[in-house]
Formats: sequence, C-alpha cells, structure tokens
Amino acid sequence: MDISVIVPLLNEEESLPELTAWIVRVMEANWFTYEVIMVDDGSTDKSWEVIEGLHVQNSCLKGIRFQRNYGKSAALNEGFRSCEGDVVITMDADLQDSPEEIPALFQMIRLGSYDLVSGWKKVRHDPLTKTLPSRFFNWVTSKVSKIDLHDFNCGLKAYRKKVVKSIEVYGEMHRYIPLIAKWSGFKKIGEKVVEHHARKYGVSKFGIGRLITGGLDLASIIFVGKYAKRPMHFFGSWGMFSFLFGFVVFFYLFISKFFFDKTGLTQRPIFFVALIAMVIGTQLFVTGFIAELIARNAPNRNAYLVEKRAGL
Repeated sequence: MDISVIVPLLNEEESLPELTAWIVRVMEANWFTYEVIMVDDGSTDKSWEVIEGLHVQNSCLKGIRFQRNYGKSAALNEGFRSCEGDVVITMDADLQDSPEEIPALFQMIRLGSYDLVSGWKKVRHDPLTKTLPSRFFNWVTSKVSKIDLHDFNCGLKAYRKKVVKSIEVYGEMHRYIPLIAKWSGFKKIGEKVVEHHARKYGVSKFGIGRLITGGLDLASIIFVGKYAKRPMHFFGSWGMFSFLFGFVVFFYLFISKFFFDKTGLTQRPIFFVALIAMVIGTQLFVTGFIAELIARNAPNRNAYLVEKRAGL
C-alpha cells in the first residue's frame, strides 16, 4: 500500500463527506493504493454514522471510534498503530488542510529520503487568538529542539512508515512529533509550505488550556528524551550541586564561628539557606536512586531502535 491517510476528528460530521471525496479524487488521479483511517475521538454528533456510511461506499475508507474523548494525540497514536501504508499522511478533518498537497508530500518521503515532512501554513486563515500563541510555541520549540521548522503544530504531515511504528504519542504531544521522531533517531526532517483554508463547517477545538498543557508537554518530552534511561544523571547532578553548595556554606559558617564571628549559627539567616540546600540535595539524590531503580526494572529498559542488521 502506498499511502495511509490518518484523520483524527471530533464532531466533524458536516465536513467528512466532502473531505473524503476530495482525498479519494486525489488518490485515484495519481494511481495511489491507499487507505483513509478516520479516528473518531468520542464525537457527540453523527460523525461515526457518517464514517460507517462512507466505509460501505468505499472499503478504503476505514474508521476507529473511541468510547470517549481522549484527545488528538491518542487518536493519532491509534491511527499509527493501525495503518499499513509505506507513507503515512496526517491531516485535520475540518477542510483547512488540502488533500492536493498529498502527492508532493508523498514524493518528498519516497524520493527525497526524508523521514518526516511537516507542513508550514505560511499564510493562515485563523484568528489572532490562535495564531499568536501558535507562533510563540513554534519559536520556543524550534529553539529548544534545534529543529528548523516554522509550524510544529500543523496537522498536515508526512511520515515514513518506520517512524510512526517507532514512536508513541500521548498527552498533547502531537504538536511535538518532530521532536519525538528526532529523539528516536529520525533526523531527516523537512518542511513544505502548504495551502491553508478557512474553516468551512463547525467551530475550532482550540482552547486556552492547550497553552498550559502544551508547555508542560514540551518540558516533559525534553526530560524524557534525554533522561528516560538515565534519570540519576539529572536528579543526581542537581542533588549533588545543591548538597555541596549547602555543605560549603555550612562549613564556612562553622569556621567563621570559631575564628571570626562569635554569633551563633542559628542566629544567621544564611545557616537556614545552607540547611535547606542540603536537605533538597539529599531529596534529589534519593529521587534519582528511586527513578534509576524504576528505569532499570521497566519492561522496555532494553528496547532500542535498530536501523539495520547484517547477518543476524
């Protein structure tokens, strides 16, 4: 199979017939073998009934329905687990992403040797309440991850099959999939300017809460990516620094009391700073030991992505 198109959706009954017809038209015009997997993230409208009807008309149009709303990341992750195409395309269901971009994205993966290609909505048709926070997070993520992308959160992306079968997406981490892929060893990441359309049906699912969760998920993914298999390197380093700082200050106060300043230790505020630093350092060190024990006994502690083998 050439292409799997994964469409996460929530309450998009009006747009689904038009979107799928558009996708099918593009696929047939380019002679692609394909499947379209629509993942219904607990819709409360008739989205699932529409998906079932579309599947009856065309067996290439498939559906997955969650019992409740889990979020876009969960929908994408389930789609990744189920897809079979050599190239995987993700796109939103609101008709703001154009299926006409699929052939070019396919060629960039197949012929351009990219592992992942992210769309860049250079000209957007969204309100400022959505575009300004998005630009801020894109800028921060680009600086932190050192991945030169303008639009991490664009729903229109293309992946090599091996990428989606090697990563796990949860929380609100769908916007950081390029970073997840990079941490997994897939470093050939490209970008393509894509056409963006104004929303035709329904309302945007964007909420102010995503600003908070998005920032927390960015911090989480950076920590997990670097220290998941060696947590002691993080907690132990900071714990040792904090403890040594407190110990040096305490030692200074101790020497000072006998040779320079006869004031009692507990009467000097810096004594309590030193004491707290030593306590925090000890706690961080113990946390590192516990995290290391958990990591060493985790079921996937020796799960590593192997790119190639010879003679094995």
